[in-house]
This record gives sequence, C-alpha cells and structure tokens, in this order.
Amino acid sequence: MADKKPGIDQALIRDLANILNDTDLTEIEVEQEDLRIRVSRAGTPVAMSMPTYQAQPAVHAAQPAAVAAPAETSRTSKNAVTAPMVGTAYLAPAPGARPFIEVGTVVKEGQTVLIIEAMKTMNQIPAPRSGKVTEIFVQDAAPVEYGEPLIVIE
Repeated sequence: MADKKPGIDQALIRDLANILNDTDLTEIEVEQEDLRIRVSRAGTPVAMSMPTYQAQPAVHAAQPAAVAAPAETSRTSKNAVTAPMVGTAYLAPAPGARPFIEVGTVVKEGQTVLIIEAMKTMNQIPAPRSGKVTEIFVQDAAPVEYGEPLIVIE
C-alpha cells in the first residue's frame, strides 16, 4: 500500500501563484479531496489604468468655438471619491437595510461609505477624509468602473 505524501504540494502552490501573476487575479482557491489551498496577494488591489473619455460639445461650422474653460463639475471635483476597482456598488450593508450614507451625512475618515462587490468579494470603501456628503452619483446595486466618481465629501 502506498501512503499519501505528508505535507503540502509546494509545486501546486507555485503553479497557483503563477496563475495569479499570469491572470492578474488577487486570489485563487483550489480544493481536491480533503485538501483546500487558497493563494492570495497581500496588500491593496492593483488598479489597472483604463482610458478615460469625456464627451465634448459638438461645434457647428456656423458657430465659433467657445474659448472659455468649462467650470469644474462636482464629478471632477477634488472632493469626489472614486471607485478603487470595477464591481457592483451597494449603498447599504444588506438588501433592505439602512444605507451607509445619504446626502447631508457627516462622515469621519475611515468610515465605510459603501461596498463594492468584485469577484464575489465584498470590499468596504472607507471615507478618505472627514466631511459632509454633498452628492451621491451611484445607485444601489449599480455597476461601477475603476476611477468612476461615486460620492462627494466636502
């Protein structure tokens, strides 16, 4: 009779780590018989640079183009909190529960303002600074893109 090799198959762990690197995943889990191995990256998720497109008003040939710079909108405000990842935004901790924030809510730095679900993982998004929530751009259970403005904290 052959006994099972004691310990963990290090080659399997290396293979899983290579898969993480090759696919830019942050976590992978494998289960075989009575063995379960999960490999994850430590630290913050890596943000991938995505192109940003901004709609420009159409200029008709009969009209001269405006020279003045457009006023800063709240979506591009330095006080806007943007999505740190692609996923689904949730404004409350559970369906039917009271939302984390509403317009007018005063938040403290580090306080959870919403959740983004990415790859079946719920990621709490903290307030980057203390202040008053003046705008909420995202709706509950709406998809969000990396860098998309979510709320404004003044």
